[in-house]
Amino acid sequence: MSTYILQQTFNALSVGGEYALLALGLAIVFSVMHLVNFAHGDMITVGGYAMFLLALFNISDPLIVLPIGVLTTVVTAILMERIAFKPVRNASPTTGMLTAFGVSILIQNIALIFGGSRPKAVPTADWMTSTLHFQGVQIPVIQVLETIVTLIAIIGLVALLRYTTVGLAMRAAAKDVPIVRLMGIKADRVILVAFAISGFLAGLAGIFILARRGAVDPFMGFAPVLKAFIAAVLGGFGSLPGAVIGGFALGIAEVALQILLPQDVAGFRDAFVFLLIGLVLVFRPQGILGERPDFGEKS
Repeated sequence: MSTYILQQTFNALSVGGEYALLALGLAIVFSVMHLVNFAHGDMITVGGYAMFLLALFNISDPLIVLPIGVLTTVVTAILMERIAFKPVRNASPTTGMLTAFGVSILIQNIALIFGGSRPKAVPTADWMTSTLHFQGVQIPVIQVLETIVTLIAIIGLVALLRYTTVGLAMRAAAKDVPIVRLMGIKADRVILVAFAISGFLAGLAGIFILARRGAVDPFMGFAPVLKAFIAAVLGGFGSLPGAVIGGFALGIAEVALQILLPQDVAGFRDAFVFLLIGLVLVFRPQGILGERPDFGEKS
């Protein structure tokens, strides 16, 4: 029994880590630009197709393929910001959100035209699909790696925000962008760095998503970004610690319900997860670590 619990604990941590990485990417852009980037998941798709193209040219060395996949997502995030989001930066949040949907649909259709609708196999390093054996417990290497990489990424992001000039500027921009400009800091550069970090986090998550799936398709980014958005809302949208907590809470809830629910209703796991999240938001509409906005008297 203890062996089974340990295995499921690693499963919950790895799934939660995946959601936390993506939710952090959404939250860091929202905190600076107040933009919900629903094209965030499509960066994973672009990175996946980049790795697929490398495989077509018989380039399979993970030390080459994985960094290029992550670099592709970073470049895609930067191009998104420069081409699509910068022109609507001063528009309403609704315009920005519609722009994000437009970018997402554009990327999906480009992938459909040039790659087709059928999934394309992406080679995975053998060591990522292997299993660790420890005192009778079998733990997939990918789960251990995903948990460790998530923790390192979170620690690195905290260090960046606390101890670097651009990090301090990003924290200030999250509070008041005009004040940042008055202090002589280029807000344009801060926003660009936020998108680059968002792309980097999406690339890290994409590596593990592709390692599990073994294939890329035009719509593979939709479900992960939807779960990440839910995790960010649960934690408190715009709160980076909240995004991490929300991601891990969502992953733990999914795995726990998969174990606890009877087999007849286990297929409705997501419905029960969303019900639990709904109950949390009824009592804390601002999320776990979010700040309750003051809308004035409503009665």
